[in-house]
Amino acid sequence: MPTQTHDDGESSGFLIAPDPAAPRLTRAVKGHDQTGAEIEIRVVEERPLTIFLNAREIVTAMTIGDYPEYLALGFLRNQGMLKNGEEVTGVEYDEELETVVVRTAQETNYEEKLQKKTRTSGCAVGTVFGDMMEGLEETVLPTAELRTSWLYALSHKINRTPSLYLDAGAIHGTVLCQKDRPLVYMEDVGRHNAVDKIAGWMVSEGARAEDKILYTTGRLTSEMVIKTALMGIPVLASRSGFTAWGVEIAQQVGLTLIGRLRGQRFVCLSGEDRLVRDADVSGVAEEPRRAGRKGGAA
Repeated sequence: MPTQTHDDGESSGFLIAPDPAAPRLTRAVKGHDQTGAEIEIRVVEERPLTIFLNAREIVTAMTIGDYPEYLALGFLRNQGMLKNGEEVTGVEYDEELETVVVRTAQETNYEEKLQKKTRTSGCAVGTVFGDMMEGLEETVLPTAELRTSWLYALSHKINRTPSLYLDAGAIHGTVLCQKDRPLVYMEDVGRHNAVDKIAGWMVSEGARAEDKILYTTGRLTSEMVIKTALMGIPVLASRSGFTAWGVEIAQQVGLTLIGRLRGQRFVCLSGEDRLVRDADVSGVAEEPRRAGRKGGAA
């Protein structure tokens, strides 16, 4: 599967970075500003993508349309329809039909999963099939050190990387990181889609999870915490705030949870004992608070 990279200084080092100039991701729309003057702005596109598992239609998701193979793989993995070690024999994307078919060597348990659906708080009406807590009872994440110097470096790099989030808004970003290095940066209209793309990339590449950090621009909800935990990633960080159930689950599985990460400020509500405060904050620039956005969604 193709990757996208940037050559500018802030984005160097990414394995996959956003491409806000890609023509299919946004369109120009004319309107008027508060003074009545005519303006033209770029707005994010939404496209339906129907995911099949073998011969069975599973779901139609609204997405910006990039990395459909990763989205399909990650969605099925995060819903428990693809288990660890299950052999994927093919991932076929049809751009004209807007479908992705994931094929496996053996029959899966998707019929059982389709019997129950739980609607979640994810943007674009996220749906989790089956029991949201399935598998968490046995999940204990590896103990992973988190240095505050890594957090500040990641925040600085990610927030200055060219992206749809900065260019057009109405989008969520999720970044897979290792120590102070952002590796894979995915965006989509729903934060769950962006996470699923990361999961799909990890499945496709056979990437390790125990030494990774997941950074998101969205809220730290139960869904985000569950997906991160089931992916085996021990640290989740966000510019935004928390839900109580998300915090409770993070504490249960040993996930280090960092929220409201802006400038010198952050809040740790799970995993304080794994946090190493090694940063000299005098060199970290403060971010101005936005009115009405205290801990809200980015």
